[in-house]
Formats: sequence, C-alpha cells, structure tokens
Amino acid sequence: MSTQAHRILVVDPIDPTGIDALSAHAEVIRAADSHPDTVRRLAANCDAVITRSKLPEDIFEHAPRLRAVTIHGTGTDLVPLTQACAHGVMVANVPGGNAPSVAEHCLMGMLLLARNFRNIDTGIRTGPWDAARAMAEPMVELNGKTLGLIGVGHIGERLANICAQGLGMRVLGYRRHQHLLPSSVTAATLDTLLNTADVIVISCPLTPDTHHLMNAARLQQMQRHAFLINVGRGPVIDEEALVEALRAQHIGGAMLDVYEHYRLRPDHPLFQFPNVVLTPHLGGSARESRRNVSRIAAAQTLRMLAGEQPTHFVNPETRPWQAKI
Repeated sequence: MSTQAHRILVVDPIDPTGIDALSAHAEVIRAADSHPDTVRRLAANCDAVITRSKLPEDIFEHAPRLRAVTIHGTGTDLVPLTQACAHGVMVANVPGGNAPSVAEHCLMGMLLLARNFRNIDTGIRTGPWDAARAMAEPMVELNGKTLGLIGVGHIGERLANICAQGLGMRVLGYRRHQHLLPSSVTAATLDTLLNTADVIVISCPLTPDTHHLMNAARLQQMQRHAFLINVGRGPVIDEEALVEALRAQHIGGAMLDVYEHYRLRPDHPLFQFPNVVLTPHLGGSARESRRNVSRIAAAQTLRMLAGEQPTHFVNPETRPWQAKI
C-alpha cells in the first residue's frame, strides 16, 4: 500500500508541526470532537490514530484497517491494549515529552490552593474589596513545606527540582523502584508520605496496583490542611471517597486534571467545593509541549505505517501487526 493512501485520524487538536509532518505522507482526518461515536465513525477507514483522549473499548472492531495508534502523551490506559494486541495493532506513546508543561501545571495548582485564589478572585469580582482581602486568612507559603510525590518519573523529577530549588520545599518520593529516585527526592514509604506531606502530587501510571490507591483510608491519613493534586490518571483516586473527604474537611483542598470517568458530568459534586481547582486534562497542553509531543507523535506514527518499530513501543509483543502491511 502506498504511503499516500494512508489515512490518519487525529482525535484531539495537535500542534500544526505534527499535522504538517503527517500531511506530507498521508491524508489527515481531524475529529470535531472526541465522543466515542465520532471516533468509531471516523476511524472506520483509517490506518492510524493519534489520540490524547480515551479510545472506545471496541475501537478495533469498528476500524479493521487500523495498524497503529499513537498516544499523544504517556497514558497507556487511553488505549484498550489487550484488544490492540489481539487485533495486531501497534501502540506507541511519548513519555516525558510534556513533562515541563505538566510540572508547571502542578505548581500552578499548588499556588492556587495555597493562596486561596479561587475564593479571593471570586470575592473581588462580586463583593466588597475588604471582604475579599479578609479571605487572605487561610493563605500559606509553600516555602519550608513538604511535597510528597506519588510517582517520580519525568514529571515528578522536574517538579521536585522546581520545588526544592525554587521554593525551599522538602521533597519526599514514593515509587515502585525507590532506588531510581533523583537526588532531590528523599525516599519514603507511602504511609510516611501521606502522614507528613503538606502537598501530595500524583503522577504515577494507572495499573492494577495503583487503581484506587488513594482510597478512603489513605485520604484519612493525610494531614487535614494538606492539598491533593492529580495529574496522573483519574482512577488512582477513589473519587467518591475524595468527595466525602472534602465534604468532611478531612483535607485542605484538591487540584484535579484527570478524573475517574474521564469527563466530569455537569452535576458532579466536585463542582460544589470552593477549595477544589478543576481542569479538563490539559496539564501537558502548553504550546511548547504540544509542539514537541506533536512532532514526536507524528514521527512515530509514520514509522509504524512504514513498517518500522516506534521509539517508544508500548506493546512490543504485538508482532502480528506486521501482517497488515
């Protein structure tokens, strides 16, 4: 099959750098939205998909031509990997490509929570000046506080350096291979981290071991003033337990960029809390990171369509894909 005949579905908007690279070798189909029905329909006649949204579990049954999927980021849970392997579809991702953007997103969340920003901003817009100034009472400095990292990969290491060197924070880290922690991070057990940290940041992958890692019991272990930030994967936190912890004021607040069911329904109880900052899975979407990840994602997609292995091969056990060339 000629490369000019290839059709590549881009589920979410990516930087023009990536689109230009793809367009030089294939027809690019851009989805208007990432709704599962839209993705199924558009993928039906495509050879490859680039996504940073969760693909439908039955995507490969609806798209028999698919040979390659590239995750525009790190999260392998966005693709039904078992089904990909069964259908001989190669999957790649781009680990670390957006680490600067995500680390800065975490820092933003930490500062917004520490400075009671949401309430103060709303107060000055809608009420008296002095009433807004009075909302400074709960504000705290991050200097001298303890940051606890659950998951210390590219994102965690970058955030650790920012917070240790720039903010004078003590940094504790918990990860599967503790001996791989960077020098700026002190190894800690999960219990010690939860009991000690003033800010806890989750950036670990979703695995059977990390699913609902932050359950009701572990949320109870946090200090009552502590903030919880999740830029990893939504199901690492038991969302119902988090809502209850916030309602009971067992923790100081939260910033979430990912959610247990990916999209928050309009009536979700998380919207009711003034000490919660919510963003729609865009921590890695700063312009520079989008450009970097898009360039790499495009290159990996074209490599797979050319019959070559990608640099970051998620399911290398999937050899039958080669029969589709």
